[in-house]
Amino acid sequence: MASDPSPLQDFCVADKDSPVRVNGFPCKDVKDVKVDDFFLAANLDKPMDTTKSKVGSNVTLVNVMKLAGLNTLGISMARIDYAPNGQNPPHTHPRATEILTVLEGSLYVGFVTSNPDNKFFSKMLNKGDVFVFPQGLIHFQFNPSHDKPAVAIAALSSQNPGAITIANAVFGSKPPIADEVLAKAFQVDKNVVDWLQAQFWENNHN
Repeated sequence: MASDPSPLQDFCVADKDSPVRVNGFPCKDVKDVKVDDFFLAANLDKPMDTTKSKVGSNVTLVNVMKLAGLNTLGISMARIDYAPNGQNPPHTHPRATEILTVLEGSLYVGFVTSNPDNKFFSKMLNKGDVFVFPQGLIHFQFNPSHDKPAVAIAALSSQNPGAITIANAVFGSKPPIADEVLAKAFQVDKNVVDWLQAQFWENNHN
């Protein structure tokens, strides 16, 4: 397995104003780096609003887009709030493995392996438990409680892990994927596809 290139300096704080386009962000000149490039008042200790989400969750990301000092360091994190019966629906991170710990409540979590086996691994997690989702695999978290919220913290092995929420990507793409393609792929009538495409597919990531 190939390793990442060796770092050439202590850090590479993202220069988001640079006109240079590379895979990531170019580095700020070290003389312009300030302590606040490594700091974010993220309020991760505070409950986040899940009431506006159709899926009943709110993902608060701390990635390189919010914290310039993460550039090239290969890590990021998120707080995930779940309403009672809320979920972080099936999704993938194309650029990161995720490790998650439950801070409050309980979560039913799982992931599915790649073709051809598509083996499903799932577990009920309680406060303090840890679970890992391998890079690129479809996974989810669900709060089974009818009356208690849940909270988790996730760490990810990329400064910009990305997220592909499966239902949103397939049925909410812009422009839409052709009915014929989706009807055949899911082996359903085109009317079902039309109905699914007409739904409001939201992003629960902030």
